[in-house]
Amino acid sequence: MSDIQIYHNPRCSKSRETLALLEQQGVDVTIVEYLKSPPTESELKQIIQTLGITPRALLRKGEAIYKELHLKDDTLSDEQLIKAMCDNPKLIERPIVIHNGKAKIGRPPTSVLDIL
Repeated sequence: MSDIQIYHNPRCSKSRETLALLEQQGVDVTIVEYLKSPPTESELKQIIQTLGITPRALLRKGEAIYKELHLKDDTLSDEQLIKAMCDNPKLIERPIVIHNGKAKIGRPPTSVLDIL
């Protein structure tokens, strides 16, 4: 198993660009297709902590499910937001690259180079 992980959605252009960039660097990458194998709540909490952001900052606010679940409501707890993302992984911003206890969201894709 590689020490570099990418939480990847192959249908997302930024995710594909980030994966290609990592491969161009010659690094061995473990691909986690998080839509097929969503992180557990515990794993997602760890990812959020490693990113150094809030759960709300990891939400994809343009997704229809975001509106359907009324996730804009700022009275929702971090736990509720994390549960919503685990139950609906489409809500998780992508791609996320993790390496050596550091993490970055690949937007833009070159931002992940900072943690290699």
